[in-house]
Amino acid sequence: MSDDFVPKSEFLATLIARGFVHQCTDFAGLDAEAKKGGLSAYIGFDCTAPSLHVGSLLPIMMLSWLQRTGGRPLPLVGGGTTRVGDPSGKDESRKLLAIEQIDANKASIKAIFEKFLHFGEGANDALLLDNADWLAGLNYIEFLRDVGRHFSVNRMLTMDSVKLRLEREHELSFIEFNYMCLQSYDFAEISKRHGAVLQMGGSDQWGNIVMGVDLGRRMGRPQLYGLTSPLLTTSSGAKMGKTAAGAVWLNADRLSPYDYWQYWRNTEDADVVRFLKLFTFLPLDEIARLGALEGAEINVAKETLATEATALVHGREAAEQAAKGSRIMFAPADQLQLVGNPAELTLMQSLPKIPVSAAMIEVGVGILTANVMAGLVTSTSEARRQIKNSGLYINDVVVTDPNLVIDNKYFEKNGVVKLSLGKKKHVLLEREA
Repeated sequence: MSDDFVPKSEFLATLIARGFVHQCTDFAGLDAEAKKGGLSAYIGFDCTAPSLHVGSLLPIMMLSWLQRTGGRPLPLVGGGTTRVGDPSGKDESRKLLAIEQIDANKASIKAIFEKFLHFGEGANDALLLDNADWLAGLNYIEFLRDVGRHFSVNRMLTMDSVKLRLEREHELSFIEFNYMCLQSYDFAEISKRHGAVLQMGGSDQWGNIVMGVDLGRRMGRPQLYGLTSPLLTTSSGAKMGKTAAGAVWLNADRLSPYDYWQYWRNTEDADVVRFLKLFTFLPLDEIARLGALEGAEINVAKETLATEATALVHGREAAEQAAKGSRIMFAPADQLQLVGNPAELTLMQSLPKIPVSAAMIEVGVGILTANVMAGLVTSTSEARRQIKNSGLYINDVVVTDPNLVIDNKYFEKNGVVKLSLGKKKHVLLEREA
């Protein structure tokens, strides 16, 4: 995109202003198409797990902005392509899933789209597609003759998803090599069936998208366009959506709203404004105001990001409960009395907890064992090392005695005990009734 390009469509102007745009096959042409109104676009999501993760949020937000600016979003679940596996960004073949597992994953992830898009029969209402509808019944000979003849193997070998695997001397299976053919065919088929002229995706999909635009031209489809978003990393270079504990899932049964809120609250200072633009619908002037906060006040912007991002996925009530719960868990002992505070007991009870039986409490639980149970450490020897380094806390007080026993007196006020590893990881132990 040249510096002198000024978009005339609300769609492109919004995406560019908020940082969604990395590459486009034809900025001027797409802008003119969007300006006419009624732009239809799709993004594909393979069904490799029962839940999407934070890495899927950016393309979902792009679909939502398309709808908010008058276009028609077409989210696509890859019931067909998931059977093959996308080699993009991978050094080894993806595990091939059984069709029954793919169908179960597909059903599980459909619900997330409804939180961001409005589905219905209107002109710009979203429509959920599944490429198994046209890929599963393909005749291989006919596909090779009618579609495969348009692909150059020479060109396919130059695509990053193939080239990088081969340069590293990692095996690339024939079935994976075919993936870009199937994704390209998706674009031509969706254009024919639903009038889509734009495919969007992450920058790692650029090669596949360009191949789809080219295939559409060769198969006589109207002019098609491709648009990619940047692959996000944090300011420190970490891949967006990854933590020490694994992927940041969007389904509450895989990651609680409280932990999801914490993920966003822990955003690095330098990333707050960028993430507010990408992962919330807050107006840009409000984001600019939050971005101007300095010093300790930057935490206000981080909490706003966490609450807004969590509300989109888990609902406003869950987001506000997570925010209030976090203030309880992270409050210094001299500002918040953990036990005996009835006004905040209800909120504490909504936080993630580890149940402990009354019989176990009666005998007493060693502090080393308790921290292993809470998942703050992986072994009693690690807990012992943390105590030696003043890293473990009980009810905001540093644990100094590795022989400390948690018994009834710790639970007698409100039935919970707060264990902490450092200043950022907290868990409640709850006495079972």
